[in-house]
Amino acid sequence: MFRPEQAGEGERIDFGALAYDELTLARLRALGAGPGWRCLDVGAGTGTVSRRLLDEAGVAGVLAVDRDVRFLAERPVPGLDVLEADITAPRAVPGRFRLVHARFVLMHLPERERLIAELAAHVEPGGVLVLSDAVDLSGDGTPVTPYSEAMRAMWHGLRATIGTDVTWVPSYPRLLRRAGLGRVGAELHVPPLLPGSPISRFWADTWQRSRAAMLATGLVDDAAVDAAVRYLESDDCAALSAGMMTVWGWKPPADA
Repeated sequence: MFRPEQAGEGERIDFGALAYDELTLARLRALGAGPGWRCLDVGAGTGTVSRRLLDEAGVAGVLAVDRDVRFLAERPVPGLDVLEADITAPRAVPGRFRLVHARFVLMHLPERERLIAELAAHVEPGGVLVLSDAVDLSGDGTPVTPYSEAMRAMWHGLRATIGTDVTWVPSYPRLLRRAGLGRVGAELHVPPLLPGSPISRFWADTWQRSRAAMLATGLVDDAAVDAAVRYLESDDCAALSAGMMTVWGWKPPADA
């Protein structure tokens, strides 16, 4: 559905990066990411987090993994290693790292509990696993607007087609504990939906690409999707975007 070869897909991913990168980098740096750290960035997309870890945090190196690395290969930088791999496959990624990071990845994949355990296994003693995924804020108590109708249809459509399931996300702190990590913390960020903002443009592009799946749910028609896009672009828009929940947990030091 979100094919890398489709025109504009890299730009759509970058709209999401513009909405969330500052928060992600602030959290990773607050956790200590810096000189000497070797990092694994899973589902690295266009590589904005990987490059900023190198440029701004000054980490020693980043292994950026994605099942399609065309966007990563377009902008090589010193210290950035690129691996094309499917992380659901056994032994897809080699080595251990001080930081293992995945943003908006696990929500799209089955067997999340197994994958969290495998990502935790890639964390070296004393290192940290950081996961970020979406939290749906368009539940039954949300006022009905063109935006909320489109979001509900999108989540239902993505779950029916590619298996996206964000209902798991609030359980991540418990799953990190189950994977043997400690000092678990979590936070939630909701970027404002403002006309022309990166997150508004991200959702408009996402709806266009997932339109067929949204229509198949029967919850919206073409006119409703078009109305939702116009709503995002108008001063009448008063809604909550999906939140990004970030969870982290530390592997005990070897001498613990």
